[in-house]
Amino acid sequence: MPVDAVYEGMRRVQNRLMARLPTLSEEELALKATADSWPVWAIVAHMAVTRVYWLSVVCGEQGMEGTPFDDPAQDGWEDHLDTPRSASELIEAIQSSWKIVDACLTGWTPEMLSVAFSRTRNGEVQLHTRQSVLTRIVMHDSFHAGEVSVLLGLNGRPSLDPWEV
Repeated sequence: MPVDAVYEGMRRVQNRLMARLPTLSEEELALKATADSWPVWAIVAHMAVTRVYWLSVVCGEQGMEGTPFDDPAQDGWEDHLDTPRSASELIEAIQSSWKIVDACLTGWTPEMLSVAFSRTRNGEVQLHTRQSVLTRIVMHDSFHAGEVSVLLGLNGRPSLDPWEV
């Protein structure tokens, strides 16, 4: 039995992103909370590259080559705020990163969730299980979807809330 039913909130966030991204104008993609914060486009790009980092780089899952990210461990679009990304670029990033997520959700079983992977950060070896990585991604996506929703809502735009009907 795959784990996709357990992590159905991830699919909700993905579906809402795919419904809203095509409707966002350049002005909406450029919205920021403060002068020093990321614009909407960078937040969404960060969501996509984070999925690729954790699943492909940390867990070794296939699919990174189908994304626009060559080195998600070192470089994401949000690291280049002088190169704003369009809705179509963000759609491609979100769709391609979702393919990796979906392959994990439909291919991993509950028995596989306890498998651990290591990564070294600041000289310290950390262990992360598949379960902790999926939890991290769903929480990360939800947090940033909420952040984008607030920015859009404060500017009179429709929400990105995955629970809205």
